[in-house]
Parts: sequence; C-alpha cells; structure tokens
Amino acid sequence: MRSIHHFNHLATAALLLAALAGCGDKAPNGQGQMPPPEVSVLTVAPERISLITELPGRLEATRVAQVRARVPGVVLQRVFREGADVKAGEVLFRIDPAQFQATLNSAQAALEKAEANLAQANLKVQRYKPLVETAAISKQEYDDVLTAQQQTSADLAASKAAVDTARLNLGYATVSAPISGRIGRALVTEGALVGQGEATALAMVQQIDPIFVNITQSSTELMRLKQALAAGQLKSAGQGQARVTLVTEDGHLYAHAGKLLFSDLTVDEGSGAILMRAEFPNPEHELLPGMYVRARLEQAVNENAITVPQQAVVRGTDGASVLLVGTDGKVSAQPVTTDAVQDGKWIISQGLKAGDRVIVEGLQKTKPGASVNPVPWQAKPAAAK
Repeated sequence: MRSIHHFNHLATAALLLAALAGCGDKAPNGQGQMPPPEVSVLTVAPERISLITELPGRLEATRVAQVRARVPGVVLQRVFREGADVKAGEVLFRIDPAQFQATLNSAQAALEKAEANLAQANLKVQRYKPLVETAAISKQEYDDVLTAQQQTSADLAASKAAVDTARLNLGYATVSAPISGRIGRALVTEGALVGQGEATALAMVQQIDPIFVNITQSSTELMRLKQALAAGQLKSAGQGQARVTLVTEDGHLYAHAGKLLFSDLTVDEGSGAILMRAEFPNPEHELLPGMYVRARLEQAVNENAITVPQQAVVRGTDGASVLLVGTDGKVSAQPVTTDAVQDGKWIISQGLKAGDRVIVEGLQKTKPGASVNPVPWQAKPAAAK
C-alpha cells in the first residue's frame, strides 16, 4: 500500500514538471527568442572620383645663381644683408677698382693716339693720291702710304677693344646680383683677396617664388596607370592640367595648388622610379629648397568607381572581404580586391556591383549565414581640425 502511494507522488510530480515546461514553450509573442541584430548598411552606387596619388618629393629653387668674382682684387665692401631678397642688378660686393681704373685710363690714351695716327695717315693718302696720278711719286711710295693707313686703322680697332675690355673689368669690380631672389650667407668678408687664378664664390642667390618640387613615382605604378587609361577603365586628368597639392613635413596642407610641368623620359636604374616636376607659387616663402614634402597628384579620373568606407573591409589570411546583406536579410561574405584608399574610403576594383548592400557598422554582431535587421548607414561628419 505504501508503495502505491509513493508511485502516485512521483507521477504527480512528473506531470507537474511537464506542465510547467509546456507553459515555458508557449510564452506569448515569442518572448524567449532574440530578435535579429541591427546593422548599418551602405547600398553600393558608382561615383565619379579623381584618382589622387600621394608621392614623395623634394623642393628645389627654380633658379640658382652663384655670385663669383670675375676679376682679381681685394673685397672692399659687402653691400647686401644676408638672407634678404635682392633684385637682379643690385650691388652685392665692391672690389678695389684702382688697378682697373688705371688700365682703362691707359687704354683710352692708347685709343686717342691710334685715332691721331689714323687721321695723319688719312691726310697723307689724300696728298699722295694726285701725285701718283701725275707720276710725281712712284707707285711704290703710294702703296706704302696706303699700307700705313690700313695699319693705323687696325691699331685703332685694337685700341677700342682694349678700352672695352678695361671698361668691362672695371665694371666687374662692382659685383651685382645676376638674378632676383633670396641671397644666402656671404662666403667672403671685407679684405679677402678673390679671383686669383679662379672665379671665387662670393654668395648664392636662389629664386624660390615660384618653387619646384621634384616628385618620384614607381615605374610599375605609372605603367599600371597607363594600361588602365589605354583600356578605357580610366580617363586622363588632362595633359599639363593635372592638379597637384602639397603636404609638408609636419602634415600641414599647403594653401596654394601647383601644376605638373613634365615627367622624365628615363627610369632611374637604382630606384626604378620616374622623376616628375611640379611648380608651386611661394609668395610667403614658406617653402624652402631641400625640404621634404608629399605631393598629392591627380593623374586620372574614374567615372564609375565603386567605393566603401574603410571600416567595412575586413582583412584576413585569405585577403580582403566585406559582409553583404541579401534581400532575405541573410549575411554572406564577399571577397573583394582593393586598389587604394582615398578620403577614408577603399576603391574596390573587383567583387562588388551597384545595388549590393555592404555592412559598415555592426560587423561584430553577426556572421555569414545569420539574419540581421539592416538600416541605412549615415556617415559621421568629419571632426574639425
């Protein structure tokens, strides 16, 4: 009897547990199931972008002139202020002119003597001409007079050349700026003997407004760009019209835009790079020769570029990929090929097409095969710098 009562208690407990379990399974409104996670998606659409390549470069003065002593002598005076801007023809140094003035005076005296001798020879020819016609003198005597006239004429020409040379040397004693620009430090001081056997360097003038930037680009990158242009995948930004901007060593964007002047025809054997040159206005003289910069060069235009935000691309051992949301709300992984980053976005060359919905935010909430609740992604405004 006691066994029957024990069995009844066990059966009642089992039925009670089954009833409770059944109630849990039938919770109203499916409260026991988690809703699909919400993710932000971007619908891919082609856009027109300018392909900008950032390349290393060095600044170089557009014109450089070494100021040298063209005549020997002692420097009497330095006229300019070091580091100042000078104009072409502005006096920079004065070399002792005494010996050159004396040479000029001597040459002028010799010139006057040659002029007098020529005048005398001309008069003698005039007197001898009628005499030889009447046979009062011999033909030989008249020929001698003509020869003397020619010799004095040559002496006069030599004297004029000597005066010109002496005047030039006297002018070279006053050393002037060959070009307009900024002059550096003086390489000699007052009292220095210069020009003895060689043209002594006195200073250097550099023109830095405008200023050049020499840019190097890999020949492989340039060849790939040319192939894309030839295949019609890209459009040229325009011959001689490519816009160039500069980023200085401290990351500052230079205020003035430049223009591309030319690309070299030869690849450097050591680096495998091609030299390009751009020109920039430099009115504030902010840019100085020798500075390292990075040049952003617009080389081509992609009319139908596919881009996605950088955070949408996941990189793994198998390469780059993105997560797509299908029309059924299911997530799938899609391998992609990335070209370059521009303005915070990857340029995708393969793997995506217009209309694809790419997950930008919420990647950590889901995985391929899971269901999600997609909402449009809103780009955050750029933070003020």
